[in-house]
Order: sequence, then structure tokens, then C-alpha cells
Amino acid sequence: MKQSLAKCLCGLAMLMPVLGSNAWAEEGAQDDVSKALDSTATQWSFQFAYQNMPNYKDDYVDGKQRPKGSDDFVQFRIVAPLAYEKFTILPRLTFRHYENSQTGKSGIGNTELFGLIIPKSWDWGSGRMGLGPLITAPGDSGVAKDEWGGGLAGAIVNTSGNWFYGFLLTQSWQAVDPEALPPSKSNTNPLGIAPFLNYQLGGGWYVGNGDMIVRYDWDSKEFYMPIGVRFGKVFVGAKSSWNVYAEYQTSLIYDDYPGPAVEDSIRFNVTYTMPGL
Repeated sequence: MKQSLAKCLCGLAMLMPVLGSNAWAEEGAQDDVSKALDSTATQWSFQFAYQNMPNYKDDYVDGKQRPKGSDDFVQFRIVAPLAYEKFTILPRLTFRHYENSQTGKSGIGNTELFGLIIPKSWDWGSGRMGLGPLITAPGDSGVAKDEWGGGLAGAIVNTSGNWFYGFLLTQSWQAVDPEALPPSKSNTNPLGIAPFLNYQLGGGWYVGNGDMIVRYDWDSKEFYMPIGVRFGKVFVGAKSSWNVYAEYQTSLIYDDYPGPAVEDSIRFNVTYTMPGL
């Protein structure tokens, strides 16, 4: 399975330049609002988010009651660009603290770090694409796996008029995300596909589909797909920006997926961005 996944991700890397030079490439550059929405832009980013999941789907999968996930989590994320002559590296570090009333446990989840590598030829001004390694560090038992994990991540984004869109792919092994599958299910994490679409309404206001991570479980061969809406505003300053938003999400495709399926999820977020140092 790992060999087939490696071939798939290598194929994605070969396909990215084609996408960038044809269907995705457009003349022009990003405005300040789309830059604030873009985690692949060459700028520092500091994010603080709180997500509450008060309700989960209470149904059965293969005759067993579907597991429930965490009640909430607090997230801190930092993006620190490293710009070189021929490429840019975008390390993104994510910390989460989970609370789970079902198990009575709480703690730090598996800390995630990936370094998106973006060659200059893969950056066309209004968007860019990249590929890089992904590492997950051990977390507290009960809400995460106490072990290291690794994998790959890839992203492609573009701006066209008032639209900002793209997707992020992640594939890792070990250190299972407690929101994806029960911790003891498998050492192969689900493939994560995160499409995003934002539309600027004017005055810094925007609407989008939110943190919509589609998961494919390699063991059960089943998909999980949430659906949501995000409403926010970007406050653009002379040398920095603030992105403030609220988001609602529920589950759209989940019937045969073995992991938790959220019924209601609400997120509040504040992100501060500034030019690279």
C-alpha cells in the first residue's frame, strides 16, 4: 500500500507543474485580502482558533455504534517562510489541545509540522503550488498516539478576481488524528483532501466553505466528507493583516465511514499575518 501511495504522490508532484502552467495560471498578483486568506503566501502567519463539536452522529457502522470524537479543541498554528533564490520553504507548525468528555481525557494532540517546498517556477503571482514532508510528534495518550509519524503534503492555490481557491493533500503514517479514526484502528492515516473556495464580498468581508477536510480510509475504503460555511473579515493594515472568521460545519457523506461524524461544529478564528522577515 505504501508503494502505491508513494507512486500516487509522485504522480501528483509531476502533475503540479502542468496544472500551474495551464489551467491554474493567470496573470496578475494577489491582493492584500487574498494574501491574508492564503497560508501558502510568503508571509508570517500566527493563528489562534477554538472549535466546539457539541454533537456527533449517533448511528451504527457494521453493527457497532459509531465512535464520538472530542468535544472541542484549541489550536495554535504558525507559518514561518524561508525564502531563497530559487525556492521558498513554508514550514507550518500546528498545536492542538483536545477535550473529550466521553472518555474523560484531555491533552495535547499529535503536533504536526510540514514544510511546503515551492520552486520559483511553481509560483505564478496569483497562486502557487508546492510539495513537502510532513512530520507528526507524539501527543498525550487518550487523545492522540504517543509516537512519531511521517508522510507528505502538497498544495495548489490560485486567485481569480474575487475568488480564491485550491486544495491541500496530506498522507501520513502512525500518530493517528483522533478526529479521523479511533486511535487503534490503523497505522495508515486516511488520505486528507482539503478543498477550499472563498469569495470576497467587498470591504474585506468574505464567505467560503471553511476547513472542509475530506478523508479516505484505506482500510475500509470509505469516504468521509463534511460540509460547512465560513464568514469572515480581513482587516488590512499598512504592514500586516488580521483575519477574523466564524464557521459552521456538519457531515455530508459518512454512512459507512468507521470514524466519528460531526453533527454540529462551530469554529472561531483569529489570524495575524505580516510580511516575511
